[in-house]
Amino acid sequence: MVGGVISDIYHHQDRSAPMALFAGAAIFGTGLGPLCSGLIAQHLEWRWVFYVQAIDGGLIILAVCLFFKETRGSVLLSRKAQILNNWYEARESEGLFGVQIPTEDSGKTRMESQRIRWRVKSDEERVTLARMISISCYRPFHLLLTEPVVFFFSLWVAFSWAVLYLTFSSIPLVFETNHGFNIEQSSAVFAAMCVGALISTLISVYQERVAKHYGKAVSTPEGRLYFSCVQSILMPVGLFWFGWTSFPSIPWIVPTLAVGCATMGIFSIYLAVFNYLADTYHRYASSALAAQGFCRNILGGVFPLVTKAMFAHLGFPGASSLLGGIGALLTLVPWVLVFYGPKIRARSKFASVRRTPCVTIVLVPTDGILGACE
Repeated sequence: MVGGVISDIYHHQDRSAPMALFAGAAIFGTGLGPLCSGLIAQHLEWRWVFYVQAIDGGLIILAVCLFFKETRGSVLLSRKAQILNNWYEARESEGLFGVQIPTEDSGKTRMESQRIRWRVKSDEERVTLARMISISCYRPFHLLLTEPVVFFFSLWVAFSWAVLYLTFSSIPLVFETNHGFNIEQSSAVFAAMCVGALISTLISVYQERVAKHYGKAVSTPEGRLYFSCVQSILMPVGLFWFGWTSFPSIPWIVPTLAVGCATMGIFSIYLAVFNYLADTYHRYASSALAAQGFCRNILGGVFPLVTKAMFAHLGFPGASSLLGGIGALLTLVPWVLVFYGPKIRARSKFASVRRTPCVTIVLVPTDGILGACE
């Protein structure tokens, strides 16, 4: 939901920095989790890993419920309409009506007071809760299967996320086998992911500031992809680097730096996908992001299960090279959209038209509805 909320709050030209902070926090937390878990498991009972997570999650949910405000445009319009209607009713109870409307009576024009009520179009079209739930469950898969942009971006980010989660198994396997690390020491390697996420976040925010300084604000969704076309190469580079420097004779810091390099590439992919889908699908951004989120988390859950078998059969260099080759092939995705993105978006009924919430003003005299204008 986070990407959809950010797309609600910020205009597309101001969205890069907030998205970068969100992406950086997500990937920083992905490295921070096993880093802290290793320390807890080494010095406390392993169940405390889950106790700490439950405490943190509970506090954050409480903070969201207490301090987080509504962002959806149609809901905000409904609340505004209700406030205005209550205000008009209070005035009318004192004999003060809303507007003076000119009317014809026996050839003479006179002014007649008319009541005003505000209605939001989305309220009139709102369906039942069951219908809304069914749409929320159906639309992401519909976009995934019918929108090429959603499908290939979901494939790209799902693979990169799977590589990120594969490190949960591969880092302990490599560093405990080849370098004799214990749980705490191998978990400390995940600090490289945190550092990579911080560096990438700072670079992305700096790039946004430089672009605005020189008047190069992003005007099209494809403008979000220029940096990622280059930076996403860091993921396959980091994978090859990690695989071919994981030997016991090579210092442990070398493959650790490779983890940070791959993380920076994953960050650029993650940020590009969120920005592009939010810019392209507007009011359907949450559904498009839900589609890629489904694919991302499915592969993210599967890859750690096969890591040990893959690395055992192919070897550390071979397994990393296989993943790096697939990652290198998928770096073609943003290049295709840079050149053909506008044509692809023009054929989409979800992406081609920007839709905004609409307010309907209804003038209501005492004997019925006079008329409405949108």
